[in-house]
Amino acid sequence: MKNIPENKEYMSYEEYLVKVKEGILTDQGNCPVTPLLQKLQGKWKTQVLYELCIQNPIRYSQIKKDLPGITNTMLSSVLRELEADGFINRKQFNEIPPHVEYSFTEKGNDLMPIFYQIMVWGFKHEND
Repeated sequence: MKNIPENKEYMSYEEYLVKVKEGILTDQGNCPVTPLLQKLQGKWKTQVLYELCIQNPIRYSQIKKDLPGITNTMLSSVLRELEADGFINRKQFNEIPPHVEYSFTEKGNDLMPIFYQIMVWGFKHEND
């Protein structure tokens, strides 16, 4: 699985089911799922990304309103981390009143099929 061009499919699901038994590793020898899971760790990151799924772009104040337990400090921290990881863009409007909007990057949009599959799993197992 090394040196595969970005636009090429890595493998089909059927191939995955066979190869995963052998172990699928990155060039660094790690599980290819681990980096994403590490970047999405924390109580708020996936919830912020979900708000972007609903409304993209979205203003800081709307995210704050939609996530009633998150503090300003935590929201700012989560947004900075998601931006640093390349999942979201931040656009500042120097108007009166000033405001900031967040939107998915291409990398962030690539998460949509993953979120879809997680949603399917969630509905399938919601009564377990």
